[in-house]
Amino acid sequence: MRLRPQRRTLVVWRQSAGSAGRYGARRLTRGRRIRRWLRTGALLTVVALMHLAGAVRARWRPLLAGAVLTAGGAMLRGGPYSVILLPGLMLLLSAPLVPARAKPDRVRRSELERELAGYSTPAQRRDLEAILDQYPDEITHELREILAGQAADAHGTVPGHGPVLRAMGRY
Repeated sequence: MRLRPQRRTLVVWRQSAGSAGRYGARRLTRGRRIRRWLRTGALLTVVALMHLAGAVRARWRPLLAGAVLTAGGAMLRGGPYSVILLPGLMLLLSAPLVPARAKPDRVRRSELERELAGYSTPAQRRDLEAILDQYPDEITHELREILAGQAADAHGTVPGHGPVLRAMGRY
């Protein structure tokens, strides 16, 4: 057995715990700080765009989402987040396929939604659903769709499916 030689010229190429600042706290390097700001900025941008998507018509929603995902996928091309490029392109290509509703249809539907919002108590809803059950679904499907959407907005759930995100276009 021999003694180990003294290591006087020990060089640390990479510190595993990060640089320690004052009082032993970790100090973020410039790259980490920039990445953190980029992630925070991207998150705030997504939140703002979701609010914007609530105001945009149904035909423009896939176009807006596709543009955001495609731009994000193009910017993050080298990393694992480049996978969002393909869904973005698919949304961009599918946006022209969404049928546009005419303005009179939108006005009629918004008036119908306002009128149906008057049925707010569970007893009133049951009475309205009992009346709707007397007619075929081909006639009442729009009313049932509006009522289901209002119920989901009021409770934050889809009946029979549990909680849902409110960021899906309805607030």
